[in-house]
Amino acid sequence: MNSEDLDKAFEDAVETINSHEQPFPADFLLRLYAYYKVATKNRELPSSSRPLINAFKTNALFQVQNMTPDEAKQKYIDAVNHYLLYRK
Repeated sequence: MNSEDLDKAFEDAVETINSHEQPFPADFLLRLYAYYKVATKNRELPSSSRPLINAFKTNALFQVQNMTPDEAKQKYIDAVNHYLLYRK
């Protein structure tokens, strides 16, 4: 998949998640959070008012720290497609 196709597929996957009306499992959301942050090159630290949430987000980011933005985009797309297909 070329860079343009990857970017479009990533944007579509993000839109799919943002428009989804059912709740998602917390572990799935944490994975998407980490992939999204890497994919968009967002280097801001988690800023929740709840320390436990910040800890989970920081851990999720730590697990993907060596991933490239393109790898993160593909992982995000794959995770969304897998979730929507299998709902897990």
